[in-house]
Amino acid sequence: MTELNPRPFVGSENQDYNLSSRFCMPIPPYVNSNGIWQFIGKAGNHPWDASLPRLELQIIVAFSVTHACHFVLKRFGIPMIASQITGGLILGQAIPGLNRYYKHVLFSDTSLGTLDLVATFGYILFQFLTGVKMDVSMIHKTGKKSLFTGLLTLLIPFLLGAAALEKMSRILGIGMEDKMKLWVVTVVHSLSRFPSIACLVSDLRIINSELGRLGLSCALVSEMIGLILTRSAIWIASIYHAPLHSAYRNLGIMVVYLLAVVFVVRPAMLWVVKQTPEGKPVNSLHIHNIIMLALGAGYISDLFGQHIYFGPFVFGLAVPAGPPLGSALVEKLDPMVSGLFIPLVVTSASMRTNLSDIKLLDDNLAKSTAVIVAVVVLAKVAATMIPPLYCKVPKRDAFALALIMSTKGIVEISTYNISRNIESLTDQMFSFLTVEILVTAIIIPILVKFLYDPSRKYAGYQKRNIMQHSKASGELRILACIYRPDNIPAIIKFLQASCPKRGSLVTVYVLHLIDLRGRAAPLFISHKMQKKTVSNRSYSENVILSFKLFEEKNWGTACVYPFTAISPPKLMHEDVCMLALDKLASIVVLPFHRKWFIDGSIESDDNTKRALNCSVLERAPCSVGILIDRGRIGRFISSELSLGSSFRVAMIFLGGSDDREALTLAKRMSQNTSINLTVFRFIVKSDEMISTNWEKVLDSEVLKEVKPENNFNQRVKYVVEMVNEGQETLAKIQSVVPKYDLVIVGRRDNTETPQTSGLDRCREFPELGIVGNCLVTEDLPGRYSVLVVQQQQTTV
Repeated sequence: MTELNPRPFVGSENQDYNLSSRFCMPIPPYVNSNGIWQFIGKAGNHPWDASLPRLELQIIVAFSVTHACHFVLKRFGIPMIASQITGGLILGQAIPGLNRYYKHVLFSDTSLGTLDLVATFGYILFQFLTGVKMDVSMIHKTGKKSLFTGLLTLLIPFLLGAAALEKMSRILGIGMEDKMKLWVVTVVHSLSRFPSIACLVSDLRIINSELGRLGLSCALVSEMIGLILTRSAIWIASIYHAPLHSAYRNLGIMVVYLLAVVFVVRPAMLWVVKQTPEGKPVNSLHIHNIIMLALGAGYISDLFGQHIYFGPFVFGLAVPAGPPLGSALVEKLDPMVSGLFIPLVVTSASMRTNLSDIKLLDDNLAKSTAVIVAVVVLAKVAATMIPPLYCKVPKRDAFALALIMSTKGIVEISTYNISRNIESLTDQMFSFLTVEILVTAIIIPILVKFLYDPSRKYAGYQKRNIMQHSKASGELRILACIYRPDNIPAIIKFLQASCPKRGSLVTVYVLHLIDLRGRAAPLFISHKMQKKTVSNRSYSENVILSFKLFEEKNWGTACVYPFTAISPPKLMHEDVCMLALDKLASIVVLPFHRKWFIDGSIESDDNTKRALNCSVLERAPCSVGILIDRGRIGRFISSELSLGSSFRVAMIFLGGSDDREALTLAKRMSQNTSINLTVFRFIVKSDEMISTNWEKVLDSEVLKEVKPENNFNQRVKYVVEMVNEGQETLAKIQSVVPKYDLVIVGRRDNTETPQTSGLDRCREFPELGIVGNCLVTEDLPGRYSVLVVQQQQTTV
């Protein structure tokens, strides 16, 4: 490897970052170094003089410092954006006494230009993905509360901020040029940007809570209104800084571009979706073409006097949100954009913050900036609370919403950095605003967590279960969850066994849960309330048709209400619990996460759905049943029930609240003339005498109806099994359950009794309890299915 000759340098004025400074750069550019060995002991170029090695080192250092900060701050619930800003402050000029050699080698003025170029490219892709994830069609579906909140949270802060600006300008004698800088602060701080709010509610894990959905709806309204106003303001400002014919030419180009997006790009995107078979990936050629066109849109927007980010954002809005196209683009770009580029955007911007520049008492412009920011923030908090309070939203929730709408993040810090680069902000103003964003990024998440706990509403003030709210001849409200299409037959056949008949109505709320992909905001769709979804897509069509057929076959005895929830997998339990609470369900039925082949071997395990089941068990406002379909229930066809076919159900009763709930459900099923129910009661031999223990008194009361002396239903049998310990219980269960199609058991979590002693190995799935684990994990013959029931736990 030969040593490169020293390159000539040319002086250049930095037009992008600081118009008053000059730096030298090599011509031709020195991209790749000759390696460390060419430098040691020779007078060659330093390896880090080359732009590529220095850029790689900058990225490594920035990520190391940022993640070191986040390792500490995340323990206090502080989001990543705060760690990125803090990392930038550490690496930048905010810390006095930085080594000059460190500054020269790592973050010289010329090298920062390369870093900013990479960050700018990443921010273009970020704006494109923001547009992809936003579903603009949701605006006209937004309720009045979201609409008025989105309007007021923008207009009132802007008007009061403008009034404060004029007042401060008159008092302190601020000139027109500095006044324009204050207008930038007023406008940017008055906006509530959708990406910043979506990032906050996602970090707080409330994206699909009632408050999170309201915040995203308000942010979407505010984002669209703010987009129109800011683009208009930029064009009006261009009239004063450019010839009139140039301003109108730019306006004409922008209008043509918007029309092309609406009438050419959008139909083309829909054509791509139509050409993609259901369940198949989008053609990679289409994906690559869309990405290239999005980058080209940035160049076009720069041509007509708008920011380079405007074109890609609008282009992204033309992409249908969600699968298959929107999710394909997000899966392709988001790991690189969110994982690499966005941290660089925030860190590189905050590196230009200099805390020593902030002198609020000595500088009129800085003093005015602080006053305007305070007025705008307070006005935004007050304005946001008005519509929710008018709609009887609790004060704590309204205040939490106001804080969410006041948050600032990646978009604001990038906007201020761009304004600083073109001298629309001074260094002192930029430093103050960066610190203000950091402070809000730390305080707001902590306050929102303190004010709003979405799980608190799931704790009922009374029991909501089958025993107390579903009489044998009364209405039974069931929330049935569907994860995959193959869950449908087992759920329908379980519902058919739940005895829908005249005078014994079964109301079923079917919730199809879909992973959130390619969207920023979750969706919750009631298919009875609207014929088309908010994005005009046919979600859950197979689920709706299957349960509609079930309703028609049981007309007058079963009523079905289908819903679809599109949300992050880790937060799906919020949708389940919210719907169960709103509809006063007595039991939630969840499919088991494991699937078996027809020969009994394991086909697949979905640990995400297992975590969902566990979360529902912890938080559900009613009883919960986990349905394990081993295949036998598959032959239980609803049409056969009316023809007198027999379906054998076994109920394993050991005692306790969960077993009593399971037995109550089994007794209701026994009213179906095609159900043969056998109740197996396992009693310890040493406990044959009548006990005054209250739990056992309750057990005896619920068993009274199935005992031979009180039972007049010949299809119900009561069998008492005497056992000493768990192995004997397991042996007897093993001998009887293969004869049955469905086995119902109570979960009995953390309940130790002599009947289950010695069965500690049966704990692979804690959500099933000991008996449920034995029935699922033990190598027992037969292909029976199992329903594990837990009575409501979350009560106050």
